[in-house]
Amino acid sequence: QGQLVESGGGSVQAGGSLRLSCAASRLTVNSYCMAWFRQAPGKEREGVGIIKMGGSTKYAEFVKDRFTISRADAANTLYLQMNYLKPEDTATYYCAASNSDWTCPRLRADDFRYWGQGTQVSISY
Repeated sequence: QGQLVESGGGSVQAGGSLRLSCAASRLTVNSYCMAWFRQAPGKEREGVGIIKMGGSTKYAEFVKDRFTISRADAANTLYLQMNYLKPEDTATYYCAASNSDWTCPRLRADDFRYWGQGTQVSISY
C-alpha cells in the first residue's frame, strides 16, 4: 500500500512563494503519474497539475506560469513550487498517485489511487 506524506505548507503574503514536498514510500514516484490537488474551504477538490511517468507535465489553467511540478527520483519525492501566490490559492494541498498515464491528465480525483493527508497553504493580502 503506497504512502504519501506532504510537507512545506504555511502562511505567506500574496506575491510570495512556497515549495511543497510529497515524500513517497512503498511506491516509486517515477512509476506513477503523480499529481497535486487542492481543496479550499467550502469548495470541491480541484486538480493543480500532473507529472507523468516520463516526466512531462500538465497544469490547470489557473496555475500556469506560476506553479511548477517536479520530482527527485533518488529521493522518491514530488515537489510543487508555487510562485506569485494569490489569496485564492489558499487551500489544503494534496499529492496523489495514479498508475495510469492515460487517464491522469484529466485531473479527476477518482483516477488517483493513493493520497496524502494534505498540507495547508494560506495566502494573505
